[in-house]
Parts: sequence; C-alpha cells; structure tokens
Amino acid sequence: MNNSNIKSFLASVFCLLSFNAFSQTVFGIIENSNEHNTLETAILAAGLDETLSNDGPFTVFAPTDDAFGLIPANVIETLLADPTGQLTQILLNHVASGTTLSTDLSDGIMITTLQGGEVSISINDGMVMIGNANVTVADIIADNGVVHVIDAVLVPETETNSVFDIIANSDVHNTLETAILAAGLDETLSNDGPFTVFAPTDDAFGLIPANVIETLLADPTGQLTQILLNHVASGTTLSTDLSDGIMITTLQGGEVSISINDGMVMIGNANVTVADIIADNGVVHVIDAVIETSVNNIIQTSSLIENDIYLHSVDITGREINYNTANTIVFDIYKSGKTVKRFVSIQ
Repeated sequence: MNNSNIKSFLASVFCLLSFNAFSQTVFGIIENSNEHNTLETAILAAGLDETLSNDGPFTVFAPTDDAFGLIPANVIETLLADPTGQLTQILLNHVASGTTLSTDLSDGIMITTLQGGEVSISINDGMVMIGNANVTVADIIADNGVVHVIDAVLVPETETNSVFDIIANSDVHNTLETAILAAGLDETLSNDGPFTVFAPTDDAFGLIPANVIETLLADPTGQLTQILLNHVASGTTLSTDLSDGIMITTLQGGEVSISINDGMVMIGNANVTVADIIADNGVVHVIDAVIETSVNNIIQTSSLIENDIYLHSVDITGREINYNTANTIVFDIYKSGKTVKRFVSIQ
C-alpha cells in the first residue's frame, strides 16, 4: 500500500471514528445527561433502551430528575417493581413517532404518543407546554430523532374499571346507578377500596313500589344512603371466599347472611345471579333483590297523614307486611300516592 493509499485509509478511519464519537441516539442523549438519571433507570427497567436506540425516528419528551422528584418515592418504587406494566405505558406516553422539532409545533395541536394516547401542545408568549409540562430545553438533535427536556411527568389518561364503572356501564343497573349518584357515593365507589358490591338489578328495584323509590330518592343522603351501604362490604370477597352460614359486615354497619344450597348462593334475601365481576378496586356480584336491612338510627316519622286513606305497608323489598311490624323499615302506602317511611324498634 503506497503512502497515498495509507493516507486515504487513515482519513477514512478517522472520519468513521469521529462520526461514532459524536453520533448518539435519543436514548444516548438521555443516558449521557446528568439530569435524567431516573428516566434512564426507568427506560432500562422497562427494556425500552434498545427500542430508543433503533432507527426511529422518535421524538422524546424527557422529564428531568426534578420532574420525577415531584412524584412520591413509593409510587416510583411501585412502578419500577412492575416495569413492563404501568411504567412502560407512562414512558411510551413520552415518545412520539417521527422527528417533531419546536418549529413544527403550534398552539392547540395534539401529538399521538406510542402509548396510543394524545398530548396537547399549548404555546403562550413563546413558552411551550406539552400536556402539563413546560419545555425547558428544545430540539436536542439525535441520529434517530429529537429530545425535548420537560419539567413534569406526562401521566397518560387510562380507562378505569371501578366497581362504580361496572354498574354505570351495565344495561341492567340503571336504577342502582341513579341511586348511587343521588347519594353521592359514586366517588367513594371509584376510589381505591377495595369494595365488594352486591348490585340489585333494575328488575330487583322494580319489585319495590315506584312511590317508595321516589321517597328514597327525595332524601338521598338519608335512608337511601343507608340502604346502598348495606350492599357494600370492605375488601374483595369472591364467590370462592363464601361458605354457607357466614355473615358479612357491610359499610352500613349491619350484617348480611350467606346461604348456599345446591350451588345457589343467597346474600340475605337475594339470589346471586352473576358472581365475580372483577374491578380495579374490588368485585361486583349481581343480585335479584334489594337486600333487607334494619337500621336503628332512623328517625321515626308520623304514620298518620291527615285526610288520606291508608292502603298497606311494605318493606324495602316491596313485600307487603303488617302495619305493626317492628325492627324493620316500614313504608306505609296511602291512597293519594304518598309514602311514609318509619322504623319502630321494640326493645
């Protein structure tokens, strides 16, 4: 090899080495940053480092360590303990396909992320926000895309499937949903729980006279709330956890009995028609009747309505009972359509 060829070869090697020295991927930018240690750890844990080192191109919105510091440490630990679950979804919500520079952004546009959701762009006085995060450094160019540094974590919106969601999305629980909303228990039943809900169908509520339902809905934070709480227990109780004769304490404070006969399960006076509908925060069992309850703190209402004619009395399930029945909730039905609820406790 003559001197000319040697010089040409060395020049080629030098160029190649120089290119490799200065080329970097979007993951390489994060990896070499002093402000993205938590993001790097999360990407490695989720196994996304190889993806973000591939051809792409990718646009990455990169939260700093300070951004992750706004999230409680135990939440971060929980995410890292299941890196291929929610952590991966959160990370993918920070990555979009293609190279989107700051000059490509305009106020109000939406960017679809690899997680499948969208993040909004808002621009005000030259300040750019991606969702809830400010862009602090823009347009760090990589060989396979671009990185924008942001000051908050973009948490994707995820569909919930709480015990209340199951009821709200059911075609046969419209009355129960209405009652829960009226009583203001929807937020409670959408929280962490866990809860076990025995959910009477519309047909179950249909066994109760309409005027009784109207009376309950007219005072949703009173007796209606007590009745609803009698259909909810703390914890996740599956059908496999039930045995004949056990008692379950409800959030109302009373107990409902479990009876099992020839494989048929009853909760109090109600049959379980569909069991074990799993929710994010518990379980729902569908039942065919409203569970009877006795509550010792009902304010007794006068059972007389002037110039009206008493017809009959029913209990909470709509079953006709004797006017003098004690230790249970009694609804007195009058000819005018008025309903009076009362509770008489005989010691």
